[in-house]
Amino acid sequence: MINEIFQLQYHSLNEAVHTAFGNDAEICKTDPVHGGDINNACRLSLSTGEKVFVKTNTINNSKFFITESQGLLALKGTGTIGVPKVLGTGIDEQRGFSFLLLEWIESAPRSKNYWETFGHELADMHRTPLPRIKEPQTAAYNQREQRPSSFFGTRGQPSSRYGFWEDNFIGSNPQKNLPMASWIDFYRECRLVPQIKMAEHYLDSRLRKKMTYLLDHLDSYLREPEFSSLLHGDLWSGNVLCGNNGKAWILDPAAYVGDFETDLAMTQLFGSFPSAFYSAYREINPIDKGFEERRDLYHLYHLLNHLNLFGRTYLGSVAAILNRYVS
Repeated sequence: MINEIFQLQYHSLNEAVHTAFGNDAEICKTDPVHGGDINNACRLSLSTGEKVFVKTNTINNSKFFITESQGLLALKGTGTIGVPKVLGTGIDEQRGFSFLLLEWIESAPRSKNYWETFGHELADMHRTPLPRIKEPQTAAYNQREQRPSSFFGTRGQPSSRYGFWEDNFIGSNPQKNLPMASWIDFYRECRLVPQIKMAEHYLDSRLRKKMTYLLDHLDSYLREPEFSSLLHGDLWSGNVLCGNNGKAWILDPAAYVGDFETDLAMTQLFGSFPSAFYSAYREINPIDKGFEERRDLYHLYHLLNHLNLFGRTYLGSVAAILNRYVS
């Protein structure tokens, strides 16, 4: 999979289009696509009749797209749920931007059993281990922070590690993914601690003390799951699209390997999915009764991130969770 990422990196948007659709394929029309607040997004109509989706950002932010392509390839590699095909990523020096080129997903009405199918497919994804990955012997990869080649287990043998090959992003903030054997340690050191450090100027002494207590006693609140799961990482309704097959497709991941409860918690942060989704999910992957007690701790990470991205509006929600767990 890592080799596949390097094979999909190009020196221009045209090169990526030509590789995917042939040398005769040219961009005929560009239509803006609205909805994101970090990247520019467009639908490209090609001379061959195909349509593709492209995100662009500054050249300096090209890592946004390299790491997103890693997440998309990992999710798609499970073969369980709709994920857009990665057609290429790279830097277009002439146009002055970095880019991520994806297949275009035409939206359509939901099928009759949309939510039930979505629940089943997400549960299947969470229960599907990834194949073992070998590090590519390339100079470009060797310059990156090394990740263990045995990070993922073989199929049928769940991984004992949490994290990902490389750090990525949650929104535009960095997301640390250093592999660890303990989920609680990973969630403390790679999720909560970096966000708390970024948010220190918002926190008074009382909230800081509560944060410290929470971090020191996190093992009293969270569990070590029976198995690790590949996660979307930012699974709210805005990152789900109904494709032309009437089924859910998941987009814009902040992927890593962790406890599946974090994905479920995110589906309930900004308005919950229908009950049919969760009932169907449980048919494939049971949800522990303690999930509801842990859910707000998983919300805390995303609310801290929103506090750091968008400001003080989210401080009250962060404080409310702290006050719930730490008196």
